[in-house]
Amino acid sequence: MSTVEMEILSNPQLIIMTILMFIGGEVFTSMAGLFFSNFISEKNNVIDDGEIELGNRKPENLNPEQLAQNQGEAFNNGDHLLYHSIMFLGFVILGYLLIVNILGSAMVFLYVSFVSSARSTLKSKGLNLFTFSIFTTISSFTNCGFIPTNENMVVFNKNSGLLLVIIALALLGNPLFPMCLRFSIWVMGKCVNKVGDYCDYLLKNTREIGFHHLFTTRRSCCVVGTALVFVVVQALLFFAMEWNSASLKELNPFERTIGVLFQSVNTSQAGETIVNLPAMSTVILVVITIIMYFPPYTSIPFVKDEKKEQQNQEKRKGKTAKELLTQLASICIFVFLICITERKNMKEDPFNFTPFNFLFEVVR
Repeated sequence: MSTVEMEILSNPQLIIMTILMFIGGEVFTSMAGLFFSNFISEKNNVIDDGEIELGNRKPENLNPEQLAQNQGEAFNNGDHLLYHSIMFLGFVILGYLLIVNILGSAMVFLYVSFVSSARSTLKSKGLNLFTFSIFTTISSFTNCGFIPTNENMVVFNKNSGLLLVIIALALLGNPLFPMCLRFSIWVMGKCVNKVGDYCDYLLKNTREIGFHHLFTTRRSCCVVGTALVFVVVQALLFFAMEWNSASLKELNPFERTIGVLFQSVNTSQAGETIVNLPAMSTVILVVITIIMYFPPYTSIPFVKDEKKEQQNQEKRKGKTAKELLTQLASICIFVFLICITERKNMKEDPFNFTPFNFLFEVVR
């Protein structure tokens, strides 16, 4: 959410925002957390005076053969495998982060370069093409929703190719990330023999790893399926109630279809828009509010779980229910406070200052 017009920002300011969005994104911070936790665990294995514990004996009391033997045993134990598997997972995430953002920026750059309408829009607004490509890519991938134009993506509503690229980036950075992460680990295990043990360990011991983006295959599929259900529900409502709306009437059927798909994905993911949301039907706004309220990795169990998995699902449901209640209480408190502070505006401008508008923005 922005309180200033984006076009007043200079190119260096946009670059600084791009860096902040990149290092503040969920994928980057989770990767940094892995490396930091591994660094802390490694430091905990070192005594304050710099000597390494080997059982109850210190290195100076061991001959070279005993020292080598103990080091070999430490190398082969489970802690070593866990430590290096987590380190490997961090590098996989780093590779995923760089590849997706570099390819996404390149695709946005090439599209705008070859499509005259998009290129002329940037030129009229005085935006640097290279900065726009990187900024838009990282903003979509990290779930920020910022675009360097005052109208967000409304000025690009006829550029279906650009919208498709942003749809892919929003999905890869959010609901598809756990599935893509597992797939990347599996591919690395099949293609690189040296890391096969680490890949097998990561795929079979997701709970021991404790990384909140690394799910089992079943739950990853449920997360993707749930996100797809949310998108389909929103798309059907848009098709039924907003197909001939003022925001879409200037688009041809193909552009409308891509625009509706873009809007359905972004309301629950990156937050970018090609329509005037306040002008949308109340039913659609209510559905969007409900979908935005759910956590990012909400999952519906589409397949029958085993007993152990059912117990885990019940625990997750209990934890999720508590989180949702806590969020709901916080939302109610903030909406109540906004209603108190804006009571004067609610009397003078009842069209824009309504409790539902407050609720929508708080949830958003």
